[in-house]
Amino acid sequence: APGVFQLACLLVELDTADEASRILCADALYQMGRGEEAHRLLSLALSRNPHRAPVLARLALLQLKNGFVYDGNQLLQRVIRTGDTSCLLPIMDIFTDEDRKLMQTHCHFQALAILESQQED
Repeated sequence: APGVFQLACLLVELDTADEASRILCADALYQMGRGEEAHRLLSLALSRNPHRAPVLARLALLQLKNGFVYDGNQLLQRVIRTGDTSCLLPIMDIFTDEDRKLMQTHCHFQALAILESQQED
């Protein structure tokens, strides 16, 4: 992760508008346990393109990890509204086992809650 972070930082310096390099940099920061810095980078990327599903999904995990369930839900709903949920599967490979389980459990319970509310209606 430190080598990937250094490479991604160099790529960002070469092209400050390159969103993929910023995401790679944020992923490396996350892997190194520097979640706050990853959050700042992702928030900056989101301010430039507020409908970018891979950024939203990463931010959702960081919010859930920090105990901000409501914010995490809002971000996941935005991912769903973009129609690009295909980004979730590759992102799961980046998450630690603990965080992957957190995201899977959270999404599972949210899906059950949605199904139950639809059945009641």
